[in-house]
Amino acid sequence: MDPPADYDYNCPVCREVFNVPVILSCSHSFCKECLQQFWKIKKSRECPVCRSLSKHEPTSNLALKNLCESFLKENNENLSSESEELCSLHSEKLKLFCLEDKQPVCLVCRDSEKHINHTFRPIGEVASSYKVELNPALNSLQEKLKHKENIKGEFERTVQHIKSQADHTERQIKQQFETLHQFLRDEEAATITALREEEEQKKQMMKEKLDEINRHISALSQSIRDMEEMMNASDVRFLKKFPVSMERVQISSQPDPQTPSGALIHVPRYLGNLPFRVWEKMQDIVQNTAVILDPNTAHPCLILSDDLTSLRWSLTSQLFPDNPERFDEYACVLGSEGFNSGTHCWDVEVKESLYWSVGVTTASNQRKGLVFFNTEVWWMQYGLDERFGFPVKQRLDRVRVYLDYDRGTLSFSDPVTNTHLHTFTTTFTDTLFPFFWCNDLKIVPVTN
Repeated sequence: MDPPADYDYNCPVCREVFNVPVILSCSHSFCKECLQQFWKIKKSRECPVCRSLSKHEPTSNLALKNLCESFLKENNENLSSESEELCSLHSEKLKLFCLEDKQPVCLVCRDSEKHINHTFRPIGEVASSYKVELNPALNSLQEKLKHKENIKGEFERTVQHIKSQADHTERQIKQQFETLHQFLRDEEAATITALREEEEQKKQMMKEKLDEINRHISALSQSIRDMEEMMNASDVRFLKKFPVSMERVQISSQPDPQTPSGALIHVPRYLGNLPFRVWEKMQDIVQNTAVILDPNTAHPCLILSDDLTSLRWSLTSQLFPDNPERFDEYACVLGSEGFNSGTHCWDVEVKESLYWSVGVTTASNQRKGLVFFNTEVWWMQYGLDERFGFPVKQRLDRVRVYLDYDRGTLSFSDPVTNTHLHTFTTTFTDTLFPFFWCNDLKIVPVTN
């Protein structure tokens, strides 16, 4: 709560505005230095106002300190304001305005030699006139401020959009790499499985060979034992069994089992050109599209697919920054890569579209407003105003665009029926970008 208007900000001792105020137990306040000087002279710790003795050290009066500081600040501002109203030469109030010198003057200045034959007007009259004159400039500045605040808001939204773009793109990158990682993991598992299957097959084959050689060893061992027993027998028994033993020796002399051809692991089948063979298989799950759409050029009503190869029209406009590259009237989008030499070909699937327009335009062509199709556009269209572009009357599934920049030709054809539709011939001097205007399309790989 503010103090009353007649509040006394002066110390009872020095009669000046309180400086570092302290308060005694009797509730009287003084400047700290004034109180100390008073006690020093009196040689007693009594209050200078009520003479009551103080048993405790005085404490700082922060509330009074803040009030005094505010009072001094306000007083200085009032003095400064009053000094501005006074003439610096004569200390008289400035009441007139000298039209020649363009400055306020007092009555003494008017009659001085410096302002002889000068024209004067009352300050209020001139100030009103100048305010009227300044008002349009003020309005202009206010409009500029509002405009710049709008731009600031647009910049802030752009910063948020950049972050959203980066986050979404990061998620897509991770998803696509995860697809590749999963493919590699599957391929690794399949290759190792094939290796282990061959290992089991080859081990089984060698197991059979081991069983066979074990049978041979067992038979030979038995024959040796029989012969050793016969050799240790009497001569009569030996001679009786000799023919049978010789026959057994001959039967036991079978050919040794041979290590079969191809018994070892076919290592090159698994390691030979392994990265290249995996890369070749990987091409079955990836596609190379000749043209990728640029989302920074897309009209806010166009929704692009995550892989940037297809689009569809939406009745709801998306909150995109109005950057210079973006279309704001026509629902168009450009390809991400420009061409300034060579030949380029791309196929556009339009069978689901009620209308479509495809072609090329220059990098410098104006994308804002309704002037885009006025110049520097070479295009074919279906379902739109037949006065513009090259119109196609039959419904198509696909359109092929073939650009030969160096020869200056842009050709359109139906790749399904291999039918030529139209060719533009000109001289290209600027970088060309593919453009698309459609409610539903997809850019597909060129297959033939």
